Amino acid sequence: MDTKVNLAGVELKNPVMTASGTFGSGEEYSEFVDLSRLGAVVTKGVANVPWPGNPVPRIAETKSGMMNAIGLQNPGIDVFCRRDIPFLKQFDTKIIVNVCGKTTEDYCKVVERLADEDVDMLEINISCPNVKEGGIAFGQNPKAVEEITAEVKKRAKQPVIMKLSPNVTDITETAKAAEAGGADVLSLINTLTGMKIDIHRRAFSLANKTGGLSGPAIKPVAVRMVYQVANAVKLPVIGMGGIETAEDAIEFLLAGASAVSVGTANFYNPTATVQVAEGIEAYMERYGFEHVSGLTGLVK
Repeated sequence: MDTKVNLAGVELKNPVMTASGTFGSGEEYSEFVDLSRLGAVVTKGVANVPWPGNPVPRIAETKSGMMNAIGLQNPGIDVFCRRDIPFLKQFDTKIIVNVCGKTTEDYCKVVERLADEDVDMLEINISCPNVKEGGIAFGQNPKAVEEITAEVKKRAKQPVIMKLSPNVTDITETAKAAEAGGADVLSLINTLTGMKIDIHRRAFSLANKTGGLSGPAIKPVAVRMVYQVANAVKLPVIGMGGIETAEDAIEFLLAGASAVSVGTANFYNPTATVQVAEGIEAYMERYGFEHVSGLTGLVK
């Protein structure tokens, strides 16, 4: 039984990875999860300089999910290269670095810094607010998506994954723009913008007022968007959004994803990723699939 998947020439031992921002850089989870059992570890977003993140409170629970407005707090690329990459190199897993920024130049500085580091792929978080465009996320404007993809690709030594924002009218437009810009792989979806109000305090539950909704509540939206994108472009797709179990992951594969990321589930079940990987194998055995790639896009 072959669980290996190939993403732009990078071979993962299985299609299961972590979703950026939910797993740190793996160290805090390593006592619960053997990272070598994962196809890849996707790190928390890394910027060219340290980001303090947003004021608190910045997490709120919702029905079947959670909202966060962490603000991509991170220690910056220098600390990341010195501390986190050496830690992850101890394990037999692929390393995918999530990159964030406030301008195209910010992203490019991180990508250039990572060119000589021993990491396998870069995931570009284009849900970041573009300061030069008045705070509108890069990923909400197809022209901006194509431009930033092209600029990153000029400088990247590793294959580039563009992580798409679902906060658009038609996600296939941004997917096609990323493809036109030279992206190697697409990942989706990022969080959906939401709001929660505390009726007893009569105040916003998050200091930022709005936050990103994740967890099981968004899965039907995510599956639909993965299906649309997989049928609109020729690039491999990494699907995510509310995956808790192998059954959830298999839905994404059947919709057209080549691999999957587990995010919010890690917070309440630190072993979720391994359980998903084992469950996919059990499903393949039960239904006689020799190769996990045979599941991708099977439902038309």
